[in-house]
Parts: sequence; C-alpha cells; structure tokens
Amino acid sequence: MHIIRRFLAIICLSLAVAYAQAYDDPSGYYSSIKGKSDAALKTALHDLIYQHTQVSSYQNLPDYFKKTDVRPNTNYWWDMYSQLDVLTSVRFGEYMNREHCLPKSWWGGATNIPAYVDLYHLYPAEAKANQAKSNYPLGEIAPGVTPSFNNGTCQVGTGVNSGGAKYVFEPADEYKGDFARTYFYMVTAYQNLNWVTTWQVKNGTYPSLQDWAISLLLKWHEADGVSQKEIDRNEQVNLVQGNRNPFIDDPELAQYIWGDKKGQPYPGMGSTTPSGPATLITPPQGMSLDFSKVAVNHTVTSQIQLRSENCTGSLSVLMTGLNKSYFTISASSVPTSLTNSATGTWLTVTYAPRSTGQHVAKLTIMDGGLSGSRTVELIGECVAEPELTTLTATDPTEVTESTYTANWEAAPEDENVGYYIVTVKRYAANGTVTTQEHIAESNSLGITGLDEGQYDTYAVQSFSLGVRSPMSNYVTVQPKAGIDDITADTPDPLLVESYPGLLRLRCSNPHTGVRVYDITGRLVLTIAEITDLYELTLTPGAYLITTREHPTPVRAIAR
Repeated sequence: MHIIRRFLAIICLSLAVAYAQAYDDPSGYYSSIKGKSDAALKTALHDLIYQHTQVSSYQNLPDYFKKTDVRPNTNYWWDMYSQLDVLTSVRFGEYMNREHCLPKSWWGGATNIPAYVDLYHLYPAEAKANQAKSNYPLGEIAPGVTPSFNNGTCQVGTGVNSGGAKYVFEPADEYKGDFARTYFYMVTAYQNLNWVTTWQVKNGTYPSLQDWAISLLLKWHEADGVSQKEIDRNEQVNLVQGNRNPFIDDPELAQYIWGDKKGQPYPGMGSTTPSGPATLITPPQGMSLDFSKVAVNHTVTSQIQLRSENCTGSLSVLMTGLNKSYFTISASSVPTSLTNSATGTWLTVTYAPRSTGQHVAKLTIMDGGLSGSRTVELIGECVAEPELTTLTATDPTEVTESTYTANWEAAPEDENVGYYIVTVKRYAANGTVTTQEHIAESNSLGITGLDEGQYDTYAVQSFSLGVRSPMSNYVTVQPKAGIDDITADTPDPLLVESYPGLLRLRCSNPHTGVRVYDITGRLVLTIAEITDLYELTLTPGAYLITTREHPTPVRAIAR
C-alpha cells in the first residue's frame, strides 16, 4: 500500500512541477520588490512577509494543519517525514508531532516570537522521525555511511557536509525542494533573528545562509521543483496568515538572491500592479481569522494587516454577524497614510467569549476609493475551562556533565492536554539564577547547556486552551563529572550510548546473557552475546540493561 501510494504521489508531483508557474499577483502583493537585487531584494521580501497574522496558539496548530496538510480526499495527514497513514483524528503527541522544520533551538528556542508559530515551517511529522531529526541541519548522507535512522522516507546520519553538526537530516527526494523553499522563506522572513546555532544559517541580513547550505538548497530547489502540494499549501497558509512564501510563487527569486542571477534586478512577478485604481492588497480575498478553541472568559488577540495602494480616503471596517459582540476591533476607520505605506498597518481583533459554543462574525473593509469591499470571516469556539491536575516531576535520566532528560508523569488521557511547559531554573556558581520555559510534546524533554559549576531544577505544568495546571514539584539535577553509565566497581564495564533511533553498547570484552528490561521491570529482550559497538533498536523510552559480566543495571534512554 505504501509503495503504491508513494508511486502515485511521485507521479502527481512530477506532473505538477511541469505545470507550476509564477504567481500571477493580481493584487500587486509583490510590487515593492520589482527592480531590486541581491541583499536589497531579500530585505524587501523580508519587509513584505515578516509582518503577518499569527495563528492563535501553538496548541491549536493541528486545527490549522487540517487546512494545510491533509492528503486530498482523505482523512490522513500529509506527512513528509514518514510513510505512515495516520488519521487526523489521532491526538498529537501519540504518533504525530508539531515539527519545526527549521529547529527552534537555532534561535534559542524563544516561544514568544512569530517564527515559533509560523505555518510556513511547521508541519505534522511522525514522532519517531521528528525525534531522530533533532536539531540537525538539512544535508545528504555521506556515501557508504549507514544511517543512524532510516524509515524509508527520511534518514539521519553523517553528512557529506554538516557545518560542524554531528549528523544531518536528509528528506526523501520528492520533498527536498519543499524543505529548501521552506528554509529560503525562513532565513528571509527572519533575517533579523540572532542565530545561536549556525551550522546552516548565518547571522546578518544577507546572505543568511552558510556557503555550503546555499549550494545544497539551490541544488534541491532545482532538482525538485514546486509541486501542486506546495502551491495549494501556500494558498491555504496565506488565507490564515495573510502572507506568502515567495519562493513557491516564483522559484526564480532564489537565483536572484543566492544563485546565478545575483546582481541582476528582479523584473517583477506576474501582472503589473494597477497604477490608478484603489487596490486592497491585504487581507487576501477569502481570508478567515480562526481563533480555534478558547476557554470561557479567556481572551485571545490577533492582528490583520491592512495594506492598500492608491486609496484616496480612510478605509472603513464594519463588524457584522449574530455573534459580533464577542469580537472587538481596535479601529473602525483607518487612514490611508497608514494603509498605503509599503508595510501597511495592523488592525487588532480580540475574541472574548462569555458563553460556550461556536461564534462567527464578519469584518467588512470598504471605502477609501475601493470599487468593492473585502470580507474576513472571524471564527471562534468557546469551551468550558478545563480542570487540570497537578503533575509530578520525576528524576532526570541521561545525566551528563552538560545535559539531561527531564521527566514527569503524563497528564490523564481525558484532560486532552495540548502540551507541557517545563520551567527550568539554572543556578550558577556566583549565585545568579536564570529561568526559562520550554515546551514539550510528551512527558520528557532533553535539556542542554549546563556549564561547569551550574545545576538545574525543573518543574512542569500541562497546558490546555489557555489554562495552565498548578506547578508540579521541583526536581534538582546535579550534573555528573563525566559519563555515569560505566559502573566503576566491576572489572568489565558496560557503556550504553544513545543515538537517534538506536542504542550502541560499548564493552572492552564480549558480554553474554544480555537482558533488556523496560522501566516497569518487564523483560523485553534477551541477547546471547554482544561485542563492542553492538546496536539495538528499541521503542523510545527508558530501559535497564544487565549482562552476566555486568549484573549491575545500566540505564539507557532510547529516543
């Protein structure tokens, strides 16, 4: 079934590439980039796409994925990370994750910036593939290398070039162009970010990519052209965020910024912007602002960009609909001195429901010399405030001198938790304390960055519909002076190394009678004999391993 599906997908994508053309741009969305080149062209694109309507929350991303990432005429996720057929009704965190295609750790992991919830680099991804991908750069596995992870769609392993990273993540050929254009978008939209991990990206507004990454991504961009999947997804994300991925709309843009057309002025995209008539460029026709689920008596705020050309008077904004009292706007009249500017202006929309149920209203934008009007549908669902139990943080595992895995008991199934928030307090030798919050899909999270003399404490909360559970207990983490998986009081030590997708057993002499237990004490595997570098593939989780030569259990985390 998977082979047939993959074969048909390749045919469809290949046919779509043959017919993909540059976006016609009837509204003049791209008018500001015409005639620019190189860094100026990239910055003009940044100014155009950086400011956009943000999705309502990280928790609600699966609701948006149902608009952007479902296979046509099915109820299955379109997953670029695996061949699994996973129904859209399956709760996220079980088989599927919300995947940041460009790793969030590269900008330091901040969750309060637009990049964190930008749909153009967020995809539904099979959980094991997402975990194996980790924060590695895109790349190609070196010839002759056995990947540490390979599920038939993507693989992780030592790369031809990795910018200094241990491994690279290589997607399937049919999706390499998708990933390349996603990265082109991200380093353009967020060229203002301070990158803390620079294997593939580079600080500064231009070129924002390492030289090896430019060569690789342009190669993928050319080899795997724009597919109908990308075109359709671009349209759907535009209707949510009000901005576009220009490298899908016109693939030649990448060559003008990084490739063989550098130095040449960009001739413009599609049709010419009308020079006379008043035109409303954003919001796009058919856009809806979906606040998804909100707990009763909680408030959610979003923004819609208003950008026009040649308008001669203020734009009027009218709220209508049976549920209009649940929505408020920051202004009912917006001057054209703001909307006619290169970046437009922003209208704030607030959803503050006071009773449960579905709520719909409409914003109508008119006047200012426009020949018609533009309507934006406002959608929200108010539900009862969830009651969340207090979680219990448990002891860390995989503790080294600089890293560890934080653990906690999972929330009850019936609470429908969106994600977990892990609060980490880091104590330095000089007495200073820094606090940072991390988001986790499941009930464990890898923490890095401990320096000598530091130690951490962590606690956890569940999160659902804007509500946090009470804070759990705090667990203290004392980093080890070195690897702690070798038992010093045995003459024949056993070491377990954890890599994405496998465990590697290290021993100086053969070990016999190998027994692997899960964390509950259940025997899951026996092996007659192992030698050094023996590899195991286990379901992600915590395990204990013993041998006749090393009866003291060795902890291991499969990830």
